[in-house]
Amino acid sequence: MEEVILVNEQDQQIGIMEKMAAHIVPRLHRAFSIFLFNSKGELLLQQRAFSKYHSPGLWTNTCCSHPRQGETLENATARRLQEEMGMTCDMHEVFTFIYKAPVGLGLIEHEYDHVFFGQSDDTPVINTDEVASWKYMSLDAIADDMKAHPEQYTEWFKISFDKVRSHI
Repeated sequence: MEEVILVNEQDQQIGIMEKMAAHIVPRLHRAFSIFLFNSKGELLLQQRAFSKYHSPGLWTNTCCSHPRQGETLENATARRLQEEMGMTCDMHEVFTFIYKAPVGLGLIEHEYDHVFFGQSDDTPVINTDEVASWKYMSLDAIADDMKAHPEQYTEWFKISFDKVRSHI
């Protein structure tokens, strides 16, 4: 059973909850989002696997997940980037934000999200249980595509995108 770390609005841990239950209730929990850029400044996007329990087949940032109890964000980001995209990369935390958004099937994400940036020109070796496809795109091209096809992107990516652009 996978668990998430429940937090208050200051990101102080207040408990642990089974992951699916935290998305049904919903309860604020700690998460992270990774944005990897190549040397041309293009963002590495992933298309979520079609078998995912929410937001299947949607395009989103390079990688995102939840740290485990007792795991640092630095270790969690490195672990998930390797597990999902088959990559390693130096990353640093750039900002945090809180959001609450429906993600389908009656589930709601309510996350205190730590956003990490990194730079790599490596070719992903995707885990097909997690990722259907990937591509590099310029931020302008992403912005244009999100305007034309918002239904093809995850809710958290649409919420965080302008924040990411402001930190480039």
